[in-house]
Amino acid sequence: MTEKQVYWSRKRDELVTAIKQLGFPRELGEQIAKQLGSPKAMDRMLAYIYNVKPRTAELIVDEMLAICSDIDTWHKKKSAEEANAKYNEILYYGLETDDRENY
Repeated sequence: MTEKQVYWSRKRDELVTAIKQLGFPRELGEQIAKQLGSPKAMDRMLAYIYNVKPRTAELIVDEMLAICSDIDTWHKKKSAEEANAKYNEILYYGLETDDRENY
C-alpha cells in the first residue's frame, strides 16, 4: 500500500469507529466513508461527529449529504473557472493555435 492509501484507510477506520461509538452499525460508517470518498471530507464528518454527537442516523446521513454537496459545488466552481479561463484565452488569442506560440 502506498502512503496515501494507508492514510485514507486510517481515516476510514477512524470514521467507522466514531460512528460505532455513537451506537450505530459498522455498515453505516463504512457507507458514509465510501460516499465521502476523501480523507479531507472524512475529517469534516469527524469534526461534526465529535462536536455534535448526533443521536440519529438521519442526522449523520444529512451531514454527509451536505458535505458531498459542498464538494460537488466546489468541483463545479473550479470547472467553471477553468472553462472561463479557456474562453478568455480564445477571446485574447483567437481560435488559431499558432498565434499563442508567438506571444
